[in-house]
Amino acid sequence: MTDQTSNAMWGGRFAAGPDAVMEAINASVSFDRRLAAQDIAGSRAHAAMLAATGILSHSDAEAIREGLLTVLSEIEGGRFEFSPALEDIHMNVEARLKEIVGEAAGRLHTARSRNDQVATDFRLWVRDQIDAADAGLAALQRALLAQAEAGADWVMPGFTHLQTAQPVTWGHHMLAYVEMFGRDRGRLADARRRLNECPLGAAALAGTGFPIDREMTARELGFDRPMANSLDAVSDRDFALEFLSAASICAMHLSRLSEELVIWASAQFRFVRLSDRFSTGSSIMPQKRNPDAAELIRAKIGRILGATVALFTVMKGLPLAYSKDMQEDKEQVFDAADSLMLSLAAMEGMVRDMDANRTALEAAAGHGFSTATDLADWLVRELGLPFREAHHVTGRLVAAAEARGCDLPDLSLAEMQAAHPGITEAVFEVLGVHNSVASRKSYGGTAPDRVREQVAAWKERLG
Repeated sequence: MTDQTSNAMWGGRFAAGPDAVMEAINASVSFDRRLAAQDIAGSRAHAAMLAATGILSHSDAEAIREGLLTVLSEIEGGRFEFSPALEDIHMNVEARLKEIVGEAAGRLHTARSRNDQVATDFRLWVRDQIDAADAGLAALQRALLAQAEAGADWVMPGFTHLQTAQPVTWGHHMLAYVEMFGRDRGRLADARRRLNECPLGAAALAGTGFPIDREMTARELGFDRPMANSLDAVSDRDFALEFLSAASICAMHLSRLSEELVIWASAQFRFVRLSDRFSTGSSIMPQKRNPDAAELIRAKIGRILGATVALFTVMKGLPLAYSKDMQEDKEQVFDAADSLMLSLAAMEGMVRDMDANRTALEAAAGHGFSTATDLADWLVRELGLPFREAHHVTGRLVAAAEARGCDLPDLSLAEMQAAHPGITEAVFEVLGVHNSVASRKSYGGTAPDRVREQVAAWKERLG
């Protein structure tokens, strides 16, 4: 490629070339080269439209389109020499195109600006990331569903405040994350719908006097429609902020699941065993199996949320339309998208490979007076006590069990009746953890039959 240090592509306005420091702060090609495929797709669509409207000859348009394919092949093959002196991916591509097709390359930029060009490229790139993230989330949901189906009737402790609360099923717990990630997919789908308008043709900020067909370029690039306001088209990055916001919520969900896997994989819990593929050892302690993949996913929320805050900060004070500050919009989004996709892939692998310890789950489910609520409910149903009174009776029985160092099912009937004389032998039927989960048949409840219904519904939804 030709080095154009002394003759910047932005024209003849300046006599001297840029200072080295200015060149360094101004150049973006070191990172925006990731937009190459989208940039070339946009340019090919633009050339086709210029030819269809008679602004560009068909021969020039065909030479441009073929030349751009050559440039794309060179970039994808690692044979393209990027020049920081040419500032960005757009100028690098155009300069190389000129070397390939000659004077026709200079006509490609008719009726457009780098402002609408980069806005189009960036929307196309974010749209691709949304599609990739959606596929990654669907794969993770399927892995969670496989766990839920296998353990639809396995009992485990449900927690509040990380204290034993009530028994639930393993399948129910897995399905909670299926629901969360389903909402994450919904947020991404909503963001994609709002994103899917085409800025191309807005030019620098005011549109163009050339008789362009913006509907055609929008259609060629898979957009639903052209953007209706040229100022808005080049000046906002809310589509990137919405993607980052959805990514941050998703990363938060991934972090919560990671935290549970870290706890569950510990020797104190032994609820799950993570596969060797997603565990590491210690350089000094040979017994260790560290859940490093889960810990790293847990940390990714910091990078993704940080990128969200950074871009909000860049955009918050900018007047319309384009300002060079907006060059700082991409690195954060690129890094966040990379972090999200890596986290989704790692979590899907961990969930698919992990083995739940049914014995340890069931043993833990019966500890910590986990069926106390079932006892209170029984007192309401069978003895007609007001719930608040039943709550107090149950509290006295929990205190009695604590004093004896046993759990509720281990109390004798006489000890039960000391708290309330109306209690009968039938109470022991509700104190087992399996009976407890089986009784939670309300919609969305933890009963195994409900879990299996939800598994079937999600499998049908995911296809």
